[in-house]
Amino acid sequence: MNKVISMANRAQTAALRSGGVRDRRYTIRYPFAADAVLIHLETGQQITGVTSDISLGGCFVCTSKQFPANARARLRLTRKGQELECLVTVRIVKPRVGLGIEFFDLEPASNTMLAGWIDSLRRTR
Repeated sequence: MNKVISMANRAQTAALRSGGVRDRRYTIRYPFAADAVLIHLETGQQITGVTSDISLGGCFVCTSKQFPANARARLRLTRKGQELECLVTVRIVKPRVGLGIEFFDLEPASNTMLAGWIDSLRRTR
């Protein structure tokens, strides 16, 4: 009975769990500008903006308007005549700055286009 089990400090545990955005990213983001249109799946509200970066898992859309965190939307990205469409979830909301977006349903054609964009960004880095 001399074994002592120590519980982590609650504040430390919360700080670890709420790690910054960089701690949660699982793919490299690359600077990337594309016109973005987001349509909220429940309300139909539309937001336009421009991406500042992109990865295989998501992107950041610079916009003065916002959707709430965890909102689901349809995203259309357009760049140099190419168009990508997918379903997304809003993960980060930065008021008057933009939205951190996670891709969750890409059609094979959109997935191929995204992979091509990322591949060209990797080569120019």
